[in-house]
Amino acid sequence: MKQNVILTGFMGTGKSTVGRVLAAQLKYSFCDLDSLIVEAEGRSINTIFADQGEGYFREVESSLLKDVLQEASQVVSTGGGAILRQENRDLMHKSGVVVNLAASPELILQRLHLDENRPLLRDSKNIAQIQKLLMDRESYYAEADIRIDTDGKNVEDVAREILDFLERGA
Repeated sequence: MKQNVILTGFMGTGKSTVGRVLAAQLKYSFCDLDSLIVEAEGRSINTIFADQGEGYFREVESSLLKDVLQEASQVVSTGGGAILRQENRDLMHKSGVVVNLAASPELILQRLHLDENRPLLRDSKNIAQIQKLLMDRESYYAEADIRIDTDGKNVEDVAREILDFLERGA
């Protein structure tokens, strides 16, 4: 298998953490798209949102995703909203196996509670806002090849579920 594994999911579902572990197990390279955006732009995601808005951020995100997915044998952790654009979803599916990591709104809130680097939740870290965003994105997340609920599981368990899926011939 030389294709990519692309991790999607809401912020705080463990994409970056699971991605690093999975990449090591597969002997693939790991790419965190949000970190790549910060590096390319020379500023935080919060600053990009504040200075130029979500639309600009999504353009940069799509452009970098396209560049990244030209390579193979990598695990790519996408930002929570990367699935909002049809072009991104199409590209992900053409480039490899798309894995959606899911978590309950309560667990997401717990994980994000102290994180100030989440622009879409900066002013309203509450269950209702998380539920609304999850509902808005549900149909996009559902397009994944496999969905894994991360509630009550450690990173290694989640990575093992993905590996098992890949070994079954994803």
